[in-house]
Amino acid sequence: MIDAVGSRQRPRVEGGREEEILEATVAVVAELGYDRLTMDAVATAAKASKATLYRRWSTKADLVVDAISRAKGCPMPEDVDTGNLRGDLIAMSCGDGGFTDELPMSVIAGLVTALHRDPDLQKAFRERFLAPRQGITAGVYHRAVARGEIGPGVDIEMLSMTLPAVIVHQAYILGEQPTEELILRVIDNIILPAARGSQAS
Repeated sequence: MIDAVGSRQRPRVEGGREEEILEATVAVVAELGYDRLTMDAVATAAKASKATLYRRWSTKADLVVDAISRAKGCPMPEDVDTGNLRGDLIAMSCGDGGFTDELPMSVIAGLVTALHRDPDLQKAFRERFLAPRQGITAGVYHRAVARGEIGPGVDIEMLSMTLPAVIVHQAYILGEQPTEELILRVIDNIILPAARGSQAS
C-alpha cells in the first residue's frame, strides 16, 4: 500500500507505543518546530529507539504528518450542527481542535516555514490534515445555504476562507493566540453580514 507521502505503508508499532510516539512528536513539533525536529529528539521524548521510529515511519515528514493527523493532542474539530451558521462556526472554532486550542496552533506554527520548502510535507499536510478540516467547513456553509442563511451570489468559497485568514494573521503574523472574542468579532462583523449579501440591503 502507498501512503500519502508516496512511501510503502509500514507495520504499526505494537500496543499503545504508537500513540505515545505520535503524542511525543506533536509535543516536539510545538516546542522545536519542524526544521529543528529530528528522529533522535522524538525518540528521546517518546522513550523509544530511533530504529523503532524508522521501522514505522520512513521519513520525518511521514512521522510528523501522521502525528498531527492522528494524535489526540491535535484532535479534529467536531462537525456539530447547531441549526445556524453562527453556532456552527463558534462550535467548530472554539472547541477541541479549533482555533482557540493552543497546542494545535503551536504545532501549525512549527510547520509554516517548512511547508513552503518541503513538497512532500506540503502534499501530505494538505491531504491528511487540511482536507478533512476543509470538508467540515464546507459542510457548515452548505448547511447554511440549505437553510437560506447565505444569500444568492455570495462567494461561499471565499467566505469560508475569511475566518481562517484572520486567525492566521493574528497567530502567525502578529504572534498572538486567537481568542474566542476575536472569533466572535469576525463572525458577527464580517462573515454573517457578508453571508446575507444582497439580502442585507
